[in-house]
Amino acid sequence: MQIQISLADLLEYLEMLSDEELKKFKWKLSRTKYKELKPLPRGQVKDLDRTDLADMMISSYSEADALNVMLEILKNMNMNDLAQTLNEDLQKGNHTPTLLSEIYTELYITEGGAGGVNDEHEVRQIEAASKKRRTEDTTVKCTDIFKPLFGRKTPIRTVLTKGVAGIGKTISVQKFILDWAEGKANRDIHFIFALPFRDLNLIEDEYSLIELLHRFVPELKSLQYTELFRYKVLFIFDGLDECHLPLDFEKNESWSDVTMKMSLDVLLTNLIKGNLLPSALLWITSRPAAANQIPPDSIHRVTEIRGFNDAQKEEYFRRRFSDENLASRIITHVKLSRSLFIMCHIPVFCWISATVLEKLFSETDRGEIPRTLTEMYTHFLIFQTSLKKDKYMKNYEIKLSEYSKEFLLKLGKLAFDNLEKCNLIFYEQDLTENDIDVTEASVYSGVCTEVFKEEYGLYQDKVYCFVHLSIQEYLAALYVFLSNSSADLLKTAVDQALKSKNGHLDLYLRFLLGLSTDSSKTLLQRLLGQTSTMSRNIGETAQYIKGKIKENLSPERTINLFHCLFELGDNSLVNDVERYLNSGNLSAEDLSPAQYSALAFVMLMSDEELDLFDLKKYIRRDKEHRRLLPVVKNSRTALVYRCELTEKCCEALVSTLRSNSSPLRELDLSDNDLLDSGVKLLSAGLGDSHCKLEILRLSGCRVTEEGCSSLASALRSNPSHLRELDLSYNHPGDSGVKLLSAVLEDPSCKLEKLKYLCIHNRMLGRLTSIV
Repeated sequence: MQIQISLADLLEYLEMLSDEELKKFKWKLSRTKYKELKPLPRGQVKDLDRTDLADMMISSYSEADALNVMLEILKNMNMNDLAQTLNEDLQKGNHTPTLLSEIYTELYITEGGAGGVNDEHEVRQIEAASKKRRTEDTTVKCTDIFKPLFGRKTPIRTVLTKGVAGIGKTISVQKFILDWAEGKANRDIHFIFALPFRDLNLIEDEYSLIELLHRFVPELKSLQYTELFRYKVLFIFDGLDECHLPLDFEKNESWSDVTMKMSLDVLLTNLIKGNLLPSALLWITSRPAAANQIPPDSIHRVTEIRGFNDAQKEEYFRRRFSDENLASRIITHVKLSRSLFIMCHIPVFCWISATVLEKLFSETDRGEIPRTLTEMYTHFLIFQTSLKKDKYMKNYEIKLSEYSKEFLLKLGKLAFDNLEKCNLIFYEQDLTENDIDVTEASVYSGVCTEVFKEEYGLYQDKVYCFVHLSIQEYLAALYVFLSNSSADLLKTAVDQALKSKNGHLDLYLRFLLGLSTDSSKTLLQRLLGQTSTMSRNIGETAQYIKGKIKENLSPERTINLFHCLFELGDNSLVNDVERYLNSGNLSAEDLSPAQYSALAFVMLMSDEELDLFDLKKYIRRDKEHRRLLPVVKNSRTALVYRCELTEKCCEALVSTLRSNSSPLRELDLSDNDLLDSGVKLLSAGLGDSHCKLEILRLSGCRVTEEGCSSLASALRSNPSHLRELDLSYNHPGDSGVKLLSAVLEDPSCKLEKLKYLCIHNRMLGRLTSIV
């Protein structure tokens, strides 16, 4: 991988100079000639501080030349050790870059789904998507996203690509552009304009469309607005989740003139709606939670990047390391922890794991190989902060540990304050508001480029970001752990996470609990030096979590609490359940409510899908068997009839029906008191385009005309999958039957068998057969 040489690198080296050395450096700078470059006038550099001096050197020379000039001066000043270090960095930076085409691994991209919001925490989405994929998924190659699927003729103008942070959206954009530039794909496109939202956020003035393009690509100022209509143009808007604009599609005025000046918000909404330049193609990428900002009727295709499947995870590590033995050891270790293996679904976590485990396995084993998420991330920060320290501590007495501790706490406060706002991108004002000096941030981003990055947006304005949302969540937890002395900190954090509607504090809670263990305290000493932290009662916290597990929580909350116990090193509930499953002698009645929830967790975290899940095998008199309903998501056929379920239980099943990754094809809910309200909930999932259910049995569920109306609406929304619907022994009435029969007239409806034998009359439905 090519090492990028930037302002941060130059500033980092200037920071290494004492005040007296800096004064001498400036004098030499006004005397030294490098190649054809002229010395800088002494009067202009004499009173500059380090940051302004770095800015002047880069504006006067190129970034690479500025560092080469510094290298010459350091040699002239006989600062040979620092010169040697700088020369090593320059040599690395001058290496031939690894081509994207050589390292790119085709990601798993599927078609389907509405552009609606998914506000679940992204780790939950990762856990769901990491399940074994089915052959029914319609996959799309990155370079083919504007090509209609076989048999479809409707042209595709606007594509929305969703994916969690770090899953590969931006790299897919880069690969698309690279293949186009090399003439390998999409050769019919004449111009591609990549306009990331993080750059668009910095634009305040009004522009016409043609002026905006000229501003982004000055080399195309000769391009006339009339030519836009003659050429095939693609606009790529990467990172909708980073957009600070309101994107008010309803209230913004409509304009079609590409020479008309307007606010950027109005310009973008008109471009996306097709008012401006309707012949252009548009590609928008977004994290799932922000996808609903674009109206569905403006999107012609939705795709989802789903990262690495299990085979691709292994492939990543084997391609990463030439040493096959090392790759095999790392793969084996990652597989030992279900949490780690699930997280490797996202490429960026594969990279974090590879970075940490390569270093640790290359050393003598010291019993420190991380087995939890918290340990993995702490090791990662230790590795990143030690890179520069190892380099400079040979020759200079630099207390980077104290510096790292102070700045990591500042970064942690920034991370924590913005966690609830879901902010991933920061500008200078955000840093200032969190007591972070911009110069300090530049230096640190040079020291820890894989933790906190400084980048240049449009017009060279700086933007800052954590390399991944999980890094931000870890640092937020680190800040709270080090700065909060409350004895009830961990219990309070558990309660706060349980109140979250979308689970945005779930991973933060895992990290906070993980940092409280003895093993983490040892690692934190390596990261931050001696740190005084309040002792936490881990056993008491684990018991508190187990008490919460006994309560009637949502399945997602319960699952995260088991992950929390794992971070604390308490696997007792899971071990009890595994003994229960292996013995074959105990009944479900023998399990406590907490152990019963552990049973659901174990079954959900299983690598294998269930061909058949029969809830009656785990029936309990106290009706706690409802805790197992989430297991339906992991099975192909689910038998949950006569299980005393009510309408409330349908809430747990809706997410399963909407899931892109669920293998569920047959669901039998007969003889439960679901009522119309429960069927209405189920219909919301049944009508989702992700739903692939083929057989639904609702016999004897007390469904009336109202429930039939909901089912009919669902079948109109998603008519292509359900083949069999059993509504026998309900109360649909003539009107309910007519509503369903009307849906069957739709040629796209694939329903082959409809059964609606009523209690009060003997009406029979007939399709391809009489039932």
